[in-house]
Amino acid sequence: MFYLTFCIVCIIITNTKYCMIFMEGENMVISINDASEIPIYQQIRNQIVLGISDGRLAPGEQLPTVRALAEEIGINSMTVSKAYTLLKQEGYIYTDRRSGARVRQEFETNKELSEKSQELLRQIISEAKVSGMTQTEFFDLCKRIYKG
Repeated sequence: MFYLTFCIVCIIITNTKYCMIFMEGENMVISINDASEIPIYQQIRNQIVLGISDGRLAPGEQLPTVRALAEEIGINSMTVSKAYTLLKQEGYIYTDRRSGARVRQEFETNKELSEKSQELLRQIISEAKVSGMTQTEFFDLCKRIYKG
């Protein structure tokens, strides 16, 4: 049996909402920037994927309910629902009517980026080139970010 074991605390600094999600002894910050061009549902999705990749969200970890997260962040529940639907479609989470949304236990390891991610990477590489960054500098930056 699973029990809901999280608490959400939010603060607003400038145009960014920082929501600390305390979950089973760990915590994760979801930062939402209202002034960003990135849609809020995408910001939530990105923050959860980041939490999964760096270990702040463990396999099987219970996520806040759509309603709870929406109320604490102060956004429409449909926005959170859209983020959770996207995460489910991408294979990061699964949902169960009884236990809600959880991080998947295992992920496909095809060692390839999606077409969408490859296009985003092309854009980032282009921006790095235009800014004068060398390939070595870019790879060094990627290594630092990859290691966390």
